[in-house]
Amino acid sequence: MRVSHGGNPRHSREGGNPGRLSAALHRVPSFAGMTRTLGLAMAAILLLFALSAPAQDMLPPAPYAYRQLEDPVQEAKAQALMESLRCLTCQSQSIADSDAPMAGDMRHQVRSRIAAGEEPEAIRTWLVERYGDYISYKPQVTATTWPLFAIPLVLLAVALLILRGRLRGRS
Repeated sequence: MRVSHGGNPRHSREGGNPGRLSAALHRVPSFAGMTRTLGLAMAAILLLFALSAPAQDMLPPAPYAYRQLEDPVQEAKAQALMESLRCLTCQSQSIADSDAPMAGDMRHQVRSRIAAGEEPEAIRTWLVERYGDYISYKPQVTATTWPLFAIPLVLLAVALLILRGRLRGRS
């Protein structure tokens, strides 16, 4: 049945029962209502994320984040290791220099593992396995990092060959 002009049967082509069509239309959920509900749900989710982000910064720092080890030899080992590890938050500072909460947690890990008797290279290996090669300012040559070491040497060799060819061409 086709209804026009607000469901008035005098204006419909086929006549029929306009009340039945009107009742059917009222049972269909409105698009505007669904959009509003989805919008409110998205706003609630964003509010939860916005409120939970500062919660990490409200936690107290790890015990060894800002406190040195009592043994000066162990602290020297820890300091040397922390200066050779990159802060993942700051990316341009070592974890020894960074004030980021993550760097404080990493300093705590380094100091507590050294206090437990673990060697600095074992701690570095553990951190590289956990966070990747990027964390270390002293990267190791591995199957994935060898191009970083080889490409500059290849480019230098190519540049020397080009320079040698041009100098021979002039003589």
